[in-house]
Amino acid sequence: MKENKKIIHVLIVICFLFFVLVGYLTYVQVFKSKEIVQNSYNRRQYQADENTVRGKILDRNGVVLAYNEENSDEQQRKYPYSSLYSHVIGYNSKVYGKSLLEASYNSYLLGLDDYTKVFNLFKSSSQDKKEGNNLLLTIDHELQKLGHELLENRNGAIVAMNPKTGEILALVSKPDFDTNEEMLAKTWKTMVESQNAPFLPRATQGLYTPGSTFKVAIAAAIIENGMDDQKFNDKGVITIDGKEISNSGKKAYGEIDLKKALAVSSNVVFAQLGVKLGQEKLQELSERLGFGNDIPFDIPVSRSQFQYDKMEQNDMAAVAIGQGKILISPLHMAMITSGIANNGIIMKPFLVSSIVSPAGKEIKSFKKEEFKKIMEPGVAAKINKMMQEVVNSGTGKKAAITGIKVAGKTGTAENELTHQKKDKEHAWFIGFAPAENPQIAVAIVLEYSGSSGGTIAAPIAKKIMEKYLKDK
Repeated sequence: MKENKKIIHVLIVICFLFFVLVGYLTYVQVFKSKEIVQNSYNRRQYQADENTVRGKILDRNGVVLAYNEENSDEQQRKYPYSSLYSHVIGYNSKVYGKSLLEASYNSYLLGLDDYTKVFNLFKSSSQDKKEGNNLLLTIDHELQKLGHELLENRNGAIVAMNPKTGEILALVSKPDFDTNEEMLAKTWKTMVESQNAPFLPRATQGLYTPGSTFKVAIAAAIIENGMDDQKFNDKGVITIDGKEISNSGKKAYGEIDLKKALAVSSNVVFAQLGVKLGQEKLQELSERLGFGNDIPFDIPVSRSQFQYDKMEQNDMAAVAIGQGKILISPLHMAMITSGIANNGIIMKPFLVSSIVSPAGKEIKSFKKEEFKKIMEPGVAAKINKMMQEVVNSGTGKKAAITGIKVAGKTGTAENELTHQKKDKEHAWFIGFAPAENPQIAVAIVLEYSGSSGGTIAAPIAKKIMEKYLKDK
């Protein structure tokens, strides 16, 4: 009798384990199979790569940015612009796997997506080679090239987007690297060990203190709370909760209003406004802007951070001037700028406009889509006017374009190095043009530049916006 009970117990345990195994396999099949299949290190993908002419990747005007070439019966991925798209397209390597667009759109590029398999849309380029689908991007190749040239040898990022549609027009990050296979093999070890982090796509995954560019968001909150008619006596320096906060060069501006305070980027005024807004309103603002939330995009994006549970008055003052424990990606900053340009609505950003079969049939297209409302149209219109004043008479004069109204905001952000060394501030500029009918919005950051945003970032923004509007 005891032996029978033991056998029954063993059978129960075995049955339990069997059902756990079945449940786990079902979970993997239903929820994880696509992720496993698409993993860039899945060896089965290499076989698909060898049997397929991987699809091309083209810019918005049809410029080929990535294509396959057959060499001794082996498929090789070619990137004719070497490092220019290392932080957008990424790489496709037998040794190092796949990254960015090459990874996220791998199934389409190999013709392994459900649509292509069902309708058998790919054509053979030879007896045994299939052709994958092509990606058409929103990127403007000429604008991308210009951004790359303007950054020169400085580390940083440039994001340009259409504020009305969410299309990404340029996405530049430096340092960058040559993504062709032979160059990856030569430089991989050096890049892995480099303190400059060349693999980091700064435009999407770099996180920076926004500095005075964040004042546009604070100004919006001030207007929303009916506090925009106040006047302030700016003496160049103010002490809040025992911490001294000063303007650049401790310059005093005397009696000024909100519009003037934004134009001259008065830390004294905005620090006081941060305290008046208080913790609850500052946290609500950060949540509304998307801090702490994922940004849906074609390639990975770091979450912007607002790292406060309890705020003292000096924390509120620091946040209001874009310092303290807040970090944001250049892409996210460009989206907020676009939201102001687009009557308070941020459009969902996107890099791929369509996926097209080798025969030219459109398989999938991506259209404009609202992502988030960050302010009322009337508030956005007021911030627009104030940002125009920044360029007309304030710190952003070097972003001015003859015959075109430009709205902008400069930023010079302290960071982890500024307390140890001089001249290590990040330089920022955000803006859009034409101000009355925005077609392009930009966010630019130059790491540890030792200069102000108005001095070195604003001229870059001017050239980017000017070229796009001229060529449009």
